Amino acid sequence: MITMYGIKNCDTIKKARNWLDNERVAYNFHDYKVAGVDKEKLEEWVMEHGWETILNRSGTTFKALDAGDKAHIDADKAILLMITNPSMIKRPILDTGKGTVVGFKATTYENALKGVMA
Repeated sequence: MITMYGIKNCDTIKKARNWLDNERVAYNFHDYKVAGVDKEKLEEWVMEHGWETILNRSGTTFKALDAGDKAHIDADKAILLMITNPSMIKRPILDTGKGTVVGFKATTYENALKGVMA
């Protein structure tokens, strides 16, 4: 089963969910602001894409951190920051069952979901 991870009120999530709905792709939605996200899942994403891709450093939550928290980030520190502040996780993350897609672009989703879409 396909799972989209994100935050319900995010504009990019809304676009991605609308796209999936319009393409009639069945999926589960995991709101990590409500349900959290476990360390193992974050570790998987970081292994697949690198922490630099998964950690959203352009959002207000990251920008509000003090300088010490922003300094000397590595994979372990990034995972800890994202567990503590799920808003810092890039979104959406779409788990296709064969891998994950970070962010939303219609063409990327089309390619990732070949064989799933009608």
